[in-house]
Amino acid sequence: MNHPASTVALVNRLRFKHLALLVALDDARNVHQAAEAINVAQPSASRMLGDIEEALGFLLFERNARGMQPTPLGVVTLAYARRALAELTRFAEDLDVKRKGGHGQLTVGAIMGAAPDLLAMAVASLKTERPLLNVRILGETSDQVVQLLHRREVDLALGRLTTPLQHNDFSFEPLAREPLVLIVRTRHPLARAASVTLAELIAWPWVAQPLTSPARVLFEEELARAGLATPVNLTECASIFATLQLLENYDAVAMLPESVVRDHVRGKLLVALPIEIGKSLPGFGILTRKGEPLAEPAEHFVGLLRRFSQPLAADDHAPAQHGGKTVAAH
Repeated sequence: MNHPASTVALVNRLRFKHLALLVALDDARNVHQAAEAINVAQPSASRMLGDIEEALGFLLFERNARGMQPTPLGVVTLAYARRALAELTRFAEDLDVKRKGGHGQLTVGAIMGAAPDLLAMAVASLKTERPLLNVRILGETSDQVVQLLHRREVDLALGRLTTPLQHNDFSFEPLAREPLVLIVRTRHPLARAASVTLAELIAWPWVAQPLTSPARVLFEEELARAGLATPVNLTECASIFATLQLLENYDAVAMLPESVVRDHVRGKLLVALPIEIGKSLPGFGILTRKGEPLAEPAEHFVGLLRRFSQPLAADDHAPAQHGGKTVAAH
């Protein structure tokens, strides 16, 4: 195929170091910080940006008092740079694994609620079948894993869509539900209460996920339905591991997936309070980028997720023990 001379010239001039600079500039919106990120001097980074803009024939950024803002064509170029750099990085990592005797790589984004059951079973089965496959697991909450998927840092994700328009970019296949419980430490004054209301709990310290997470949205909706304000004493924490550590160290309340706290409750480190807070979150499932076929390891992993999700889906309709009472799982 014959390409226009301008296209050939552009391909010949652009290098992957240029793409790395563009991604760093997109993240930092500051030439000095971007130069540090790719380990070059600031004057070199400025010259590289000038070379890129000259090769493209348009400005990528508007420079003003507020910093660097991408132009409309800059937004398109930055998205391509991020995509191309992610693909090259994935290729290099996969090649390194193969050179060391491995067989491919799989990177998965996953919410913590899926980790103790579905994710653990699927990964264990995958590594039993393919011990040399390099598997990486990233993320904790749905907003995090969707962002990882968008930035092409994972092959697929276990989570849920977090905004109404994301269905345009990602495919979603539901797998299982995620019952939520309200949790306190064993020494909390309410740990032995036979009953408790949401209004009583609001006066206590809370540890909650950020507003960008579906669980936090559900929590705020439940407060609104009860005519209650957001707790005044509230710590926002995106890490569920850090949330568990906080709960074990002072008298706070948190709303967490039952699968995550199950072992802590059995070990008598935490107590599930005898109260339901709304329904469980919408079911989580497999998230993939639309229009992009999965590599073979990812396709195989999806098959394992489907197989192991079947008994979990059946359990959604079974009664569950909650804070000393039997309540229907949602």
